Amino acid sequence: MDTHFVYEIIGYIASVLIAVSLMMTAIIKLRVINLIGAATFSLYGVLIGSIPVAAMNGFIVLINIYFLYQIFTSKEYFKLLQVSPDSKYLNYFIDFYKDDISKTQPNFTYQPSKDIMAVFVLRDMVPAGLVLGKRTNDGVLNIELDYVISKYRDFKIAHYLYHTKIDFFRRKGVCCIKSGPGKPIHNKYLEKVGFKREADLYVLDMN
Repeated sequence: MDTHFVYEIIGYIASVLIAVSLMMTAIIKLRVINLIGAATFSLYGVLIGSIPVAAMNGFIVLINIYFLYQIFTSKEYFKLLQVSPDSKYLNYFIDFYKDDISKTQPNFTYQPSKDIMAVFVLRDMVPAGLVLGKRTNDGVLNIELDYVISKYRDFKIAHYLYHTKIDFFRRKGVCCIKSGPGKPIHNKYLEKVGFKREADLYVLDMN
């Protein structure tokens, strides 16, 4: 195979990776894919003997590594904020993100009622996540919405909600959390958080 052709393929792959990274809304995915793309471009620069291309993209790799390090090591403030089911802000939030919500949980519609538990997850005081669930008399919380703003989808909120602060639900009399399935990406999220598939539901047993 012609060496020049191989080099061109590497260059095209690097270009595609960079382009894909710029379409990512989740910051970690953006950084990781951009890092891989820049590293591939740097290799391409070395192979074709272009020091400026190799050096510039090598520098971009270092920038991505730095920011990923900051993301994974920075101490952030998390807080749960329960609001009333008929909160105006709650309705504004749902309406604002309804299109994004429908991408992973297309069957969601919100009807306020007294048995709804509405909890925002604040991340550095930003309402970054929202959980809505209906409580039953036997201690089951049926999740109607489990949503995180796209740029905060790094599982830190999920870990805080379902592990670090799981006693929050226990104090509310909840012993089991159930969620209906959504799109495949949402189902994978539930499984990664710790929910187990049982028939047509995902179940988080807190006993």
